[in-house]
Amino acid sequence: MKAVIVNTDHSLTTQEVATPIPDQKEILIKVQCAGVNRADLMQRRGFYPPPPGASKILGLECAGTVESVGSSCKRYQVGDTVCALLSGGGYSEYVTVDEGSVLPIPAGFSFEEAASLPEVFATAWLNLFDEGALKKKSTVLIHAGASGVGTAAIQLCRAFDSRACVTVGSQFKLKKCLELGAVDGSVRTAPDFWDRLESFTSSSGYDVILDPVGGAYLEKNLSLLNPKGRLIIIGLMSGSKANVNLSQLLMKRIRIIGSTLRNRSLSRKASLMNRLEKEVWPRFVSGELVPVVEAIYSFSQAQEAHQLMESNETVGKIILSKET
Repeated sequence: MKAVIVNTDHSLTTQEVATPIPDQKEILIKVQCAGVNRADLMQRRGFYPPPPGASKILGLECAGTVESVGSSCKRYQVGDTVCALLSGGGYSEYVTVDEGSVLPIPAGFSFEEAASLPEVFATAWLNLFDEGALKKKSTVLIHAGASGVGTAAIQLCRAFDSRACVTVGSQFKLKKCLELGAVDGSVRTAPDFWDRLESFTSSSGYDVILDPVGGAYLEKNLSLLNPKGRLIIIGLMSGSKANVNLSQLLMKRIRIIGSTLRNRSLSRKASLMNRLEKEVWPRFVSGELVPVVEAIYSFSQAQEAHQLMESNETVGKIILSKET
């Protein structure tokens, strides 16, 4: 089969590789589309190796048709259209995945739309509700609100009756986030960036902060949390080092939670995907939640797709699609 391969100089090219063979609990998907994630950029540069046993090919989500099923698989049949959360392997013609990490494509969705869902909505749900213990009427700060995870998190907050404030890189991105359901936001280059975030919650602070930025934001994040607030760190875009005022953790009983999705157990991922199917998938069908796709490239243009993501000028997802 053909797959996008990372060369020694970190460039991307298409090469022939062996087609994976599903084990008894896996299905083989013929990939039509794959989502591009910032984790792919990190892996390409050697900073985010795949978990043991996972495919070394890039790609953490895909959409396509079931090509074959393992002997223990019961839900899907050959020809079913599905999308999947992957540990790797999405940038290829075929990928194997545990049946528990696969969901049907929402009714009426294209392959491109479906490929934009699994990674970002699983990440947003995991960190808002499971790690962040989000309740109704909560106040949430979402850094990088125009990202794939950010746009998913905004919509989930709106759908589950919480108020989301965002940080973004431009007024255009802020406008898009407000259209998706954010109630306020701040542009990171503005001189009153942090002041706006403080004024949004009056004196109480945020219940949950979802942060892919890391080091540079840590101290300010702690000051913005309310008593018993939760800071969920899901990325380190600004680095892994920071000064911490530990007195704030003690006095406000703050919890700092580091979280990644990729290296969690198959059973944990299956439980998460089950929750998404019950709580989120019906909201796609009804139109309450929508996929947010910035651009679609062919797999042979993976290098260009990565360059677009590196520009930080996107809103939502970038998708790779099979050439027809």
